[in-house]
Parts: sequence; structure tokens; C-alpha cells
Amino acid sequence: MSIFAKRMRMLTAVVLEKDKDRVVKALLDKGVMEFIHIENVDSGLRGYESDIPRAKVSEIRARVESILKQDDIPTPEIVSDDLKETPVLEFDDIEHELDRLSISIQRIKDQQKKVNEKLNTYEEIEGYLDRDGQYIDLRVGTISGDANALKERLESFLALYDFSKSPYVTLSLSRDKKRVSDTLDKFGWTEVSDPKAQKEGSTRIRKALSDKIGELNKELELFSEKVKEKIEKKKESLVTLWKELRVLELCKHVESYFSYTDHTSLFSGWIPYQESRDVERIINEATGSKAIIEWTDDSEVDRSEVPVAMKSSKFFAPFQHLVENYGTPEYGSINPTPFTMVAYILMFMLMFADVGQGFVLLLIGIIGKLIYARHPEKKDGLISRYLCTLLLYLGPASMVGGVLFGSYFGYSWLPPLWFDYHAVVNGHTVQGYVESIYDILGITIWFGIGVIFVGLILNWINLLRKKRVFDFFLDKYGLVGGWLFALGIYVANGFVKSGYKSFPSSPFLLPLLAIPLIFIFLKVPIGYTINRIRKRGKKEAVGQLIIDTIMEFIVECLEIFSGFLANTLSFMRVAGLGIAHVSLMTAFQDMANLTSMVFLQILIMIVGNTLVIALEGLSAGVQSLRLNYYEFFTKFFSGRGMAFSPVGINSRIKVD
Repeated sequence: MSIFAKRMRMLTAVVLEKDKDRVVKALLDKGVMEFIHIENVDSGLRGYESDIPRAKVSEIRARVESILKQDDIPTPEIVSDDLKETPVLEFDDIEHELDRLSISIQRIKDQQKKVNEKLNTYEEIEGYLDRDGQYIDLRVGTISGDANALKERLESFLALYDFSKSPYVTLSLSRDKKRVSDTLDKFGWTEVSDPKAQKEGSTRIRKALSDKIGELNKELELFSEKVKEKIEKKKESLVTLWKELRVLELCKHVESYFSYTDHTSLFSGWIPYQESRDVERIINEATGSKAIIEWTDDSEVDRSEVPVAMKSSKFFAPFQHLVENYGTPEYGSINPTPFTMVAYILMFMLMFADVGQGFVLLLIGIIGKLIYARHPEKKDGLISRYLCTLLLYLGPASMVGGVLFGSYFGYSWLPPLWFDYHAVVNGHTVQGYVESIYDILGITIWFGIGVIFVGLILNWINLLRKKRVFDFFLDKYGLVGGWLFALGIYVANGFVKSGYKSFPSSPFLLPLLAIPLIFIFLKVPIGYTINRIRKRGKKEAVGQLIIDTIMEFIVECLEIFSGFLANTLSFMRVAGLGIAHVSLMTAFQDMANLTSMVFLQILIMIVGNTLVIALEGLSAGVQSLRLNYYEFFTKFFSGRGMAFSPVGINSRIKVD
């Protein structure tokens, strides 16, 4: 893959009015063009005028789609053959047919609603019956009146009964007690106080309640099946209608970007460079080569107006999503996705290093992916589709970290390949490169320095591609900023190595500090001189220029020194999360050791690992994201680009 966005070209074409429909459908079939409105055109051109209200087309299509979803019919895919003919749609007749179908479905749903209300009442009774019975009224007794007539009256109150044998049993909510009592009195109800009969009556009414709930659930299923049967009968015509409406909707959307004369149509849009020949060919085929086509290269247009089409592969998809959440890269700048992937995975690995817990994350990701694959219409839950995909990367990363640090569900079952993280955090004697928590902090700080320098290098590449040579040399994230950052690292490293007693005493240190500071001081005068030579900006008085120079110098120095220091120290949170992870697992191990029962020890460690996976895993993911966004992206990534949105036959774009 390329780390830069696809190169774009702008197409402007004039076609005969009679060829317009064929051109529109050919471009929709190709699906590689993002249309733009043509501005500053000759006044002889007129704008789009539709004979069919697009809002009505969208409304009817949405109605059809809603009906299809009630039968779990997925949104149809449009193919090239669906573009061959443009049917004449009678919208009044279509709406009339949809109204008839919707009314018949609604009638079934009204019946379903009534049954559902009954079910809710009986489930409420069941809930009270399973508790203390405080809000229900259970009666056991005999009657002297007509049992069938009493059944009808009780059913009107949604009361349950068992009249299979004497004594009879009734059950209702306490709020209906008075009405039920009045009714029972009219039928000569006599209570039976025998405890055995009461107990037997309770058992009988529970069965009656269970049977009733099962019966109502079956009724609901039957109603759902009736709705699906009605839709299934119309499925073929509904799918065809949806496709016709969607094609019409897309065609009208594309045409809205066209400008017209009496006999011609003019349109324009952006196309990936490698697709330009194919697009020119299909326009000529659709018009019989009777089209005027003009290409505008990206270099002739302000880069802020060029849409950005990223070229990341599916392998980078989860991290492309992270980048898009922050913003779209500017056209011509570096795609940060592969760098984000490496940085994010390494940060997560250092903060959440455990083979067993990483394996659990991997299993969650795999199971989640399988569930969503089997149920494509299923809505995203707490663990979304995106998170499941991300876990397929983070789980193995955590497992690699666990092997490096010797952590297996919080235990050191195998020796570490790098150093024993648990032993260092718990203060045990360790021989090697990493012997204390300070060494761990040092590792994460050097890691942060590496990430920041990568960000600076990417920024330098972007500035050179934009031909912003002035910023490349004198910006706080340009060469002068990188120079001071490197110098600061050298000085800080020397100070640490001396046991925090003295700074390096190299004779070159002062000149190396003075040179970039002089450039920063001269930044405003140099910029002002360049602008005056290019005849840009206003002329300023000497006094104002001096004040601006001093103020800019002070602010720039503060931003460079405090900013880079804060950015670097911010990576200590990587060590902080890693240390917290070890500390929590150690705490749960100590709790488990307080009991001699093996079962309880296992239970405590299961609960502990579950909490750590949920809480620490979330924290590590969030902190990795934060470090990427605020410490890495801010060095080179503006996020002010416009995402490329081509219109094709299966585009999910919403059209006006």
C-alpha cells in the first residue's frame, strides 16, 4: 500500500441532452466519481430542474425499505442490469398499493399489540407470584353460579383461573381485587380455608399461568408469521420497486450537479487518476464520442478543494477507523494509518501484557465476529463489530507482551524473554537492564521520544510536499523544533546519567542551543520580508514588527520547551498503566492466598482476571488512543481534508 492518498483528477464534460441519461447511468455503474457543483459558469446555463420531487422518491423508497425490514429482507443490491431501462413510475398508484399493504399489516399489529398487553400483565403477575405475592390476590373456593359465565367475566379483568375441578382457583392483581370480589360474590363464591387445598390451588394456578403465557407467546409468533407472509407474497414486486426507486433517486441526485443549456448538459467531478481513462471511455461510449471532455490536474487546484481517497488495505481497516474519527488527512499528505497501527499496538502491549488475558480478548473478538457474521442485521451491542475486529489485533499484541514479560493470568509460569515485569514492580531483586520501576519509566519515555520523532519526520515530509519550505525550517514542529527537542533529550539524558547532579558540559552545547533560538527570533522578520517580496500582507511599522518579533519568540520558545516536555512525559502513563496492571493482579493473588480452599482461590483469580480484562483493557485502549491523538497526530496531522465520496449504484449516501 502507498502511504499517500490516491492522486485525483477533475473531470469537466459537456454532453448532448439526449445522451444525458445514458451518461448518468454509466457513471453510476462505474461508481468512481464524486460530483461537484460547477461555479462561475456562463449565465446562459441554467440549474437543475426536476420534474419528479426527489423528496417524494426518497420517502416512498424509505417506506418500501421499512416494509422489507419487517420480513428481515436485507437491502437489495443493485446490479448493472438494473440501470438498463428507466421504468415509468406512477407514484399515486404505488402509494395506494403501499397504503393497502401497510393497513393490512397494521391491523395484524393492532391485534398483536392487544395480545402483547395481556402477556405483559400475566408476566407481571408471574413476577409477583415468584416473589412474596404482595401485589396479587390468590383465592381458592367454590361457586353456586354458572362457571362458564364466571370465566368470561374473569377474562375481562385479565384474571387467571383453574376451574378444572373443585375447589376452584382464581388469581389477579391486587389492584383488581374489588372488581374480582364483586364478580365472585355475584356467582356465590365461598372461600375454602383448608391449607392443603390452598397449597394445591397455588400449584394449579402456577401451571395455568405458565400455560397462558405460553399460549400468548404462540399467538404473538403467529401474528409475526402473518405479517411476514403478507410481505413475502409481495416480496418480488417490493424488491423490484425498491431498486427502481433507488436508481431513480441516485440518477436525480447526480443530475442535480448538472448545468444545462437547451441542448447540452455540463457536469464536473473528481476521479482517481488511474480511473480517468476508463471514465473517459465510458462517457464516449454512452455518447457515441459526441462529448467534450476536459481534465484538470490536482496541481492546478488548491489542495484544500481536492477530496482524499485513502488506499489502506483491509488489514489496516480498524486503525483507518481510528484515523477517520480524528479527521481526514489533507490531500497530498501522509496517511497515518500504518504508523497509528504500529504505535497503538505497541502502546497496548506495554500497558496490558498478559498471555492469558490477551487470549481471552482474542476469543471475544473471534466469537463476536462469528456472531455478527451469522446475524448481519443484528445491531451493535456493547461489544460492537468494530471492537471485535480491533480485539483480533490487540489480543495477540497482549499475548506477545505477556511472553516478553513472563505473565500468564498474572502468574509467572514461564520465564520472560525480556524482563520480569511482576518481579520489578513488586520490588524483588532482578538482574539485568531493567531492575527498578525507574527503568520501566525510562523505557516508556524513550518509546515516547521515538513516537514524537516519527511524528516530526512525517510533518517534515508533509511540509516539503506542500512546498512550505519556510515552515519546514522554522515551524515549532519543523527542523528548528526537532533540533531543540533532540538537544533537550541529550541534556536530560546526561542529567539522568549523572544521578541528577549535573548537566552535560560539552563546549558545543551553547552554540547548538543558540543557533535554533536565533532562527526562532528571526522567524517573524524573515516571514515578513518574504511576504513583502511576494507582495502579500500589509506593511507594518518598525516598532510593531519589533514587538511582534519579541512576543512571537517568547511564545514559540514556551510552546517548544513546555510542549515537548509535556508530550514526552505524557508517555509515562504507558508505564503507569502497566504497573497498575501488575499491582492489581498481585493484589488478587494475595487475596487468593488468604484462603486455603483451592476452589475459593480459583474463584478469586477468575473474578480478578475478569475485572482486570474489563477495566484495565478498557483503560489501555483509551490511553493508547489518547496518546496517538494528542501526542502523535498533533505533530503532523491537521485532519482538515475532505473524504472522497464517489456516487455508485450501491452507494449508501443519503440523497436530498
